[in-house]
Amino acid sequence: QVQLVESGGGLVQAGGSLRLSCITSGRSFTRYYMGWFRQAPGKEREFVALINWRSGSTNYADSVAGRFTISRDNAKNTVYLQMNTLKPEDTAVYYCAARTVFTFVRNPGGYDYWGQGTQVTVSS
Repeated sequence: QVQLVESGGGLVQAGGSLRLSCITSGRSFTRYYMGWFRQAPGKEREFVALINWRSGSTNYADSVAGRFTISRDNAKNTVYLQMNTLKPEDTAVYYCAARTVFTFVRNPGGYDYWGQGTQVTVSS
């Protein structure tokens, strides 16, 4: 059974930092892509960042580039999202997702497995 389990969300003041974790189990994703997405109330789910698990190459949404960093730990089957200089507009439920195809996409529809999400709230 494939599982993606996020953790690390919480309440933080603007300008603060959080680190999200996504632990994977049930199958190996080390040849594919992992992504972080977020969804704010009343809005569509949007792309945040992705990483190629094998090469470590990354891609970011313009809104988070320079503030967020995605990384992975192969030994722990875990993907991270380090979020710095958080803004109130970063408030959302954050999801990790796995794509089992050898090309990357930013569209949430291109991902096959999803976690349950973790809430991030940034106060002003």
